[in-house]
Amino acid sequence: MRILSAEPLNAETPLAALEEVLTPASEFFVRSHFRRHDLAPRKPVLEVVGAIEQPLRLDLADLEAMGTRTLAVTVECAGNGRTGLQPLPVGEPWGLGAVSTARWTGVPLRAVLASAGLKRPVVEILAIGADRGRPPDTADEVPFARSLPLSKARDPDTLLAIQMNGRPTPPEHGGPIRLIVPGWYGMASVKWLERIEALAEPFRGYYQLGRYVYDHADGNPPTPVRSIRVRSVIVSPLDGDVVHQGQVIVRGKAWSGEGVVVRVQIGVDGAEPSQEATLLPPISPHAWRAWEFAWGDASPGRHVLRSYATDAKGNRQPDVGRWNRYGYGNNALQAVAVTVQ
Repeated sequence: MRILSAEPLNAETPLAALEEVLTPASEFFVRSHFRRHDLAPRKPVLEVVGAIEQPLRLDLADLEAMGTRTLAVTVECAGNGRTGLQPLPVGEPWGLGAVSTARWTGVPLRAVLASAGLKRPVVEILAIGADRGRPPDTADEVPFARSLPLSKARDPDTLLAIQMNGRPTPPEHGGPIRLIVPGWYGMASVKWLERIEALAEPFRGYYQLGRYVYDHADGNPPTPVRSIRVRSVIVSPLDGDVVHQGQVIVRGKAWSGEGVVVRVQIGVDGAEPSQEATLLPPISPHAWRAWEFAWGDASPGRHVLRSYATDAKGNRQPDVGRWNRYGYGNNALQAVAVTVQ
C-alpha cells in the first residue's frame, strides 16, 4: 500500500494488486477524513430516526434478521487520479490506486426504511458516520455525513454492509456497519455508520455542499459529485516495465457508474485507429470488468500504451480530464511507457 497520510489513514492500492478480481482487505484502498472512531467500548447499534413512523435501534443480529444479499461492488474515491490534473488541486494526492473491488454482504437500506415506515414528504436519507472532526476552514466539529435521494436510498442494491469478502467488515474499511452505494463515488458509502435519518428537506452539511462538488471556478454554480465516470487502467505491464519482444499480453480493468463497460480500446504510440481489447465476462453489474489485449507486434524500443473504456450509455474515457477546484472525477486516460527488448 502507498500511504498518503498516517493520521487519518489514507492509503492507495498498488496497481499490480488491481489485477485480482476481488481486492483483499489488506490491499483495499483506505480513505479517511478524520481519526477513526473507537467503537470497541460499546455494542454497535444503528439508529434510524427522523420523519418515520417507528424509530429503530438495530444491532448486527437485528440487521441480519431482515435478510442479507451479497454483491461485488467497485468502490472508487472521487479524488482518484487527482495528481493527473494541472495545476494540482487541493486534497489527498491520489494516483490511480484509490479504487478497489470487494464482495459486500449486507441488508438493503430499503428494508430498514420499510421497517421504520417513512412519513411524507421524505426527500432524502441521511447517513451519519461515527467519525468526527473539524474540516478545513470550519470552526465547528462535524461528523462525516452524506445524504442520498430517496430513489437511490431505496435502490435494492444500496446496502448496509456488515461483511467484506465473506468476513466481518474490518474497522479500517468502515466496519462494523458501512453503507455501500453502487455506481456512486466512495464518499456516498459512509463508513462506521451509526445513524440513518429520514429528511423532509435537502441536507446542507459540509460534505454535501462544501465538498464533493464539481467547482470549475468558471462562475457557474458547483454541481454534485455522484456517478462514477467511465475509466480504465492498465495493470500489466506497469509503467516503466521491460518486456520481451514478441506477443505481450496487456491486462487491465474498466468500470463505470453509468452502465456496464462494453468496449476497451488500446492505443499504441498514439496510432489510430485504436485496437480492440477482449472483454472478460462481468462479475457484477456494479463491479469492474477485466480485459486483455494481445499486443502481437511489439518491436524493440520504448512504447507508450493507452486504454480507452466506453460504457453502455456511450460515455468514453477522455484524453484529458476537466480541471476542478477539488480534483474530483478525473477519468483521463492513463499512459504506460514500456521498453521492449
